[in-house]
Amino acid sequence: MARTTLVYTSCLLFFFLLLADLACCKEILVGGKPSAWKIPSSPSDSLNKWAESLRFHVGDSLVWKYDGEKDSVLQVTKEAYINCNTTNPAANYSNGDTKVKLDRSGSFFFISGTKSNCVEGEKLHIVVMSSRGGHTGGFFSGSAPAPAPSHALLGGPAVPPATGSASSLTRRFGVLGFVVLAIVLL
Repeated sequence: MARTTLVYTSCLLFFFLLLADLACCKEILVGGKPSAWKIPSSPSDSLNKWAESLRFHVGDSLVWKYDGEKDSVLQVTKEAYINCNTTNPAANYSNGDTKVKLDRSGSFFFISGTKSNCVEGEKLHIVVMSSRGGHTGGFFSGSAPAPAPSHALLGGPAVPPATGSASSLTRRFGVLGFVVLAIVLL
């Protein structure tokens, strides 16, 4: 009887963790608050400092809240980011409620549509983690976090999580997933 309860509990735990793993894609409010898309009060208040504390995954979405009559968000190249070049952006958002899906791994660059705001630091560079086998990370991923964006990495390729010679099933579920599976099968 106790063994049956353990098996059922293990199965429920396994499926709960699996569902949590599949629900990995998030909407991330830029700067963590609605008023964050602005000229930073100091370099330590920049959005890049905020981004260094997070890990972005393929499938996540960045969300900006701002006054669309006074500002905008431009998705730009590395060169345009460095030079605050507001002409010819890859994408231009100006509705005040912008959502951008991170559809690939690597660097993403965003600047204010107001050049003087960009020059004063209203811009964002993030690095999205590389996915393995189409998986975007989560509880069972068993991978190391992506590096935080930094000036040294500016525009460089995303560094993928550490890889080994594990099978694709191991990469998908990680060690914890196999431990739970072993408990269920015992």
